[in-house]
Amino acid sequence: MKYTSKDKAIVLLSDGTIFHGKSVGIKGTTTGEICFNTGVTGYQEIFTDPSYYGQIMLSTVAHIGNYGVHNDEVDSDGIKIAGLVCKNFSKDFSRPDADGSLYDYFEKKNLVAVSDVDTRALVSYIRDNGAMNAVISTDGKSIDELKEILAAVPDMNGLELASAVSTKEPYFYGNENATYKVAALDFGIKTNILRCLAARDCYVKVYPYNATLEDLNNFNPDGYFLSNGPGDPQPLTQVIETAKDIIATDKPVFGICLGHQIIALSQGVNTYKMFNGHRGINHPIMNSVSGKGEITSQNHGFAVVREEVEQNDNLEITHYHLNDNTVAGIRLKDKQVFSVQYHPESSPGPNDSKYLFDEFVTYMKEQKEA
Repeated sequence: MKYTSKDKAIVLLSDGTIFHGKSVGIKGTTTGEICFNTGVTGYQEIFTDPSYYGQIMLSTVAHIGNYGVHNDEVDSDGIKIAGLVCKNFSKDFSRPDADGSLYDYFEKKNLVAVSDVDTRALVSYIRDNGAMNAVISTDGKSIDELKEILAAVPDMNGLELASAVSTKEPYFYGNENATYKVAALDFGIKTNILRCLAARDCYVKVYPYNATLEDLNNFNPDGYFLSNGPGDPQPLTQVIETAKDIIATDKPVFGICLGHQIIALSQGVNTYKMFNGHRGINHPIMNSVSGKGEITSQNHGFAVVREEVEQNDNLEITHYHLNDNTVAGIRLKDKQVFSVQYHPESSPGPNDSKYLFDEFVTYMKEQKEA
């Protein structure tokens, strides 16, 4: 195999800490909040997840790119991460049915990626010091230049990003002759969520993040869905008011991740930015209703304040994270409204939580038959 030299690259954290690496071959500089994902597989699904918009992805797995990319393994209309930091980046791939290499996939989008970084040390540093903004550069910029660029990057706390990834116009997904109609608010919805709903006899109309209840009701839905998405939920004040209106219809409502946080905020429960978020496909969750554990796929940097849920007479904690006891699911006691802080569509990943889609459909069925 021919030896290829790589250009030097820099990872600069907002506290001034520097990690050195090599460019995978795409010149540029990019910024965002650096976060790490512990999933061993599914890098393409991660890179195309709109919830990662505005973030630099740090992979904990040793090899990235080794199985190429596949057209069926995307969770949106394209790459959403701001950049990639990894240990080993493979331009070659071994999967026979891959549609191409990860390098070519990145090159088409001019996505900056840094390899040959001591990722174990970098992950350990972020664990100890918390999530923070970073800049990665492969084009030879000086440290002083990078510090100036990084100083202008807004903090994720208080940053509204759902509008950047939401659809601009409504669109349909699934069979128009399906039994159930679902109106979905798109804060950065993943394609596999739509697949999971369509597989359960649902016809989905996906609306922009700022659609009103009147907009949604023009579809005459049997239920409402509030999607995942990036950024801080608290600046979405109009959306929170819309969620109140949706819940007041007494129809079934299902929220995932950012949608879960929006539902909590609509009920007077606050959210907060976590020291480190939950990102991976092996997070343990306890279902406090059934008493069963679930292994889940997660991607979030904000969470619901547990004490405020416990003090709210109209809310019940249905799931909690076994690692840190954070709220992972809630429901309204007097309505068919529920949400979780993880990804039950989990592609790739465990299938333990897909029953939640079945529960949503069951609620819609009960209302149609009432």
